[in-house]
Amino acid sequence: MQQRVERPRSGMSTTSGYGDHAQQTKGGPFIDGNLKLLDTIDCPSDVLCCRFNHDGSLLAVGFTDGTIRIYEATHHRLLYSLADEDTQKIRLPVTQIRFRIFGDSDKIEYQNMLIATYASGDVKVWHYTSQSCLHTIHEVRQTLALAISPLGRRFVTAGADEQIHVYDEETKTKINTLQASDSNRLMDGHRERVFSAIYHPTTPHVFITGGWDDTIQYWDDRERHSVRHFHGPHICGDSLDIDAEHNHILTGSWRKDNALQIWDFPLGKFIKDVPPEPLNASLVNCCQWLGKDSIIAGGSLMHMARIIDRGTLNTTGQFVELPQGVYCVDNDRQGLHPKIAMGCSHYIYFLRGEKKN
Repeated sequence: MQQRVERPRSGMSTTSGYGDHAQQTKGGPFIDGNLKLLDTIDCPSDVLCCRFNHDGSLLAVGFTDGTIRIYEATHHRLLYSLADEDTQKIRLPVTQIRFRIFGDSDKIEYQNMLIATYASGDVKVWHYTSQSCLHTIHEVRQTLALAISPLGRRFVTAGADEQIHVYDEETKTKINTLQASDSNRLMDGHRERVFSAIYHPTTPHVFITGGWDDTIQYWDDRERHSVRHFHGPHICGDSLDIDAEHNHILTGSWRKDNALQIWDFPLGKFIKDVPPEPLNASLVNCCQWLGKDSIIAGGSLMHMARIIDRGTLNTTGQFVELPQGVYCVDNDRQGLHPKIAMGCSHYIYFLRGEKKN
């Protein structure tokens, strides 16, 4: 049974009580299957990236005008807005956000921090509860991807060139630059721009990246060149994820065929394709493992998102006829049915996939 979605008025949530619902829009989005819409927020600018913090209590959202908003993740109230003189003057998009990983021994003032990258080349460290920028790194490129090591001591950035920059998290200084060697015979680094990076959750120093050159590169952040790679995925967004329990990689490619694929992490071997939805095939912009049993993916062409059962590879829920492509998705990684946040046009959608009896 399909459910048509009502659109909220500008700046208001459909369930937070901050205003009346707008009239139902003809031809608006549909939800079908085991997917439930919890809330919708209409934002003043288009959404480009989003990220829950580590306990799922906050959601940070990056916009095309260079601002970041942080929402309370239960009732979806706006808590903080992050902008400074740089972002207000340049007004280029926020391309990626990651909350700082902290340990039990960290002081409280160091816990409320996130790192964000921008199309301007800026990398900013924010103390979000005081809404202040603590440090800015200026990279001479569009910076498009960001990953923080599981130990929280290093972070890496990537973007419109082939280089991966490694920074010390405490000093914010660059400690290494990773890239392909000069030899044309070796594929030990990227040859095109890079859109996605993720550290292995349980293996310090090891991370993977993907971009336009149709390779997934494995890196050790202490080395200069990639340690191995495999060929195939065409990555154009935040569409790499690692399942540490099964040691599987999920890739989402911006193409019609073989858009969603699963790979073996240790060997870099192809495992299987995730079949497209026959009536709503989409070019994948973003994807993640969703709990232990599912996959969430969003894309453009058909402007949709869907949940896929990991065992059967069948679509169990879908969100279709959206106003634009889905450019970002994240889940709070809490419980059997994690909450999902999805960015499309100037909307943030909160959803949950639930199995029906």
